[in-house]
Amino acid sequence: MDFIIVTGLSGAGKSRVVTALEDIGFYCVDNMPPKLLPKFVELCLQSENLSRVAMVVDVRGGQMFGDLFDALTSIKQMGSNYKILFLDCEDHVLARRYKETRRQHPLASLGFNNILDAIAAERELLKTLHDRADYLIDTTHLSPAQLKERITELFLGSSTQSLMVQCLSFGFKYGYPSEADLVFDVRCFPNPFYEAELMNKTGLDQSVRDYVLGFDEVQGFLTRLYSLVDYLLPFYCIEGKSQLVIAIGCTGGKHRSVVIAEALAQHISEQGYRVMASHRDIGK
Repeated sequence: MDFIIVTGLSGAGKSRVVTALEDIGFYCVDNMPPKLLPKFVELCLQSENLSRVAMVVDVRGGQMFGDLFDALTSIKQMGSNYKILFLDCEDHVLARRYKETRRQHPLASLGFNNILDAIAAERELLKTLHDRADYLIDTTHLSPAQLKERITELFLGSSTQSLMVQCLSFGFKYGYPSEADLVFDVRCFPNPFYEAELMNKTGLDQSVRDYVLGFDEVQGFLTRLYSLVDYLLPFYCIEGKSQLVIAIGCTGGKHRSVVIAEALAQHISEQGYRVMASHRDIGK
């Protein structure tokens, strides 16, 4: 059974993730008390109809949230494996989302009336889960459609398969991707933005791809990047890592980083790994 625990900061997009998981065949349960988790997993294992299950657990459970780690230990002792998907987001974006929806933060009932204080307290409560997460997605710069696409690509196959590699392009001007495991800065290479006929195109256009890949220094970089990644990936698999995010950054995230992320994803796929390419800032 594929069993995913969805958690993370309030306002980071857990409800959207649940919808996306349901669309690809997961049975989802939201906000069950942690003490009931082992019994629920036991019932799922006995069922012939439930092979993919997702459970949302977060601080809405109040004091019951503290029972979570005992519950996870019990699940392991039952011989059932689980994966933790953690949704993160920058504080100022979370605060804006709460202001727009006029919803109250779950920790407001504990006296955290200032939204930023509540977010800080929630981060502290979730720190251990964040550190133990198998999958980490930062939704700060993701649209709802991009988040759904990320979830679909991540879990459309079996989550029991080995490493999923994500080649993520981004623009440094829009912020560093906090979920990245490896980051490569390609701002040192010639920029198509300064070519009039390429400025308004993206790295998905063949003309931009030909321009970027036409430089010897880019080809030299790719040769060395492929060699490094080929060396590292087996070690990540041995470690048991579920998701590896390789981020490629240029200035705006539309040209150079997109081309190189696509080229890297193609190379990794040819080596037999599960891989997806995503482009955080290509539409900005």
